[in-house]
Amino acid sequence: MPRKPRFYLPGVPAHIVQRGNCRQAVFYDKNDYRAYLRWLAEGAEKHGCRVHAYVLMTNHVHILVTPQIPTAISLLIQYLGRYYATYINRTYGKTGSLWEGRHKGCVIDSEQYLLACMRYIELNPVRAGMVDKPSDYEWSSYHANAIGQNDKVVFPHSLYLSLAEQQEARLHAYRELFRHSFEPEQVHNIRATVQTGTPLGNDCFREQIEQTLGCKVGQARRGRPVRAN
Repeated sequence: MPRKPRFYLPGVPAHIVQRGNCRQAVFYDKNDYRAYLRWLAEGAEKHGCRVHAYVLMTNHVHILVTPQIPTAISLLIQYLGRYYATYINRTYGKTGSLWEGRHKGCVIDSEQYLLACMRYIELNPVRAGMVDKPSDYEWSSYHANAIGQNDKVVFPHSLYLSLAEQQEARLHAYRELFRHSFEPEQVHNIRATVQTGTPLGNDCFREQIEQTLGCKVGQARRGRPVRAN
């Protein structure tokens, strides 16, 4: 069966997920997380990607990124695969593929879902029971977006910047978003669309994306929620 093509558009944010092969760990030590983030920052700058949010879990990663050219995300993923996978194999004497096949990803309607997707990504360690609060987890963009910590990876999206003119007010407004719980359907939609490559947004947004691309894109899953984080 031919591979399902990836569809990304310049200026349109995309939610990317990449998992370890057979869901095995891809991070073993703090130096591994630091190495990945270094290459993520370098790769994003080199290939024209703006990363708005991320979380590095033990066996997978989530990235919210806006490409500047159609091939930017694919080039970024290839860059990370080339450098980080080689680093892991050399450091730990491993062989074979580090990642589980191809990455998952979907474009998102920034007006409706960008801030929700940022929260979803940064709350992953809380949903997984690893920490009580997103601020307790070291390897996510929450520290940049909610606390103001310098992070070479993060490039603020215009919608995030529009939360407030002054930084302190913006950080406070962003933290306030985390006081509200996700609706189960919203979580399901975020999970299902990234798994199937279906545009995340309303019918009008999906139609606009498909008209721009000239083809149908993905197929959102229905029924019971996807279990993955």
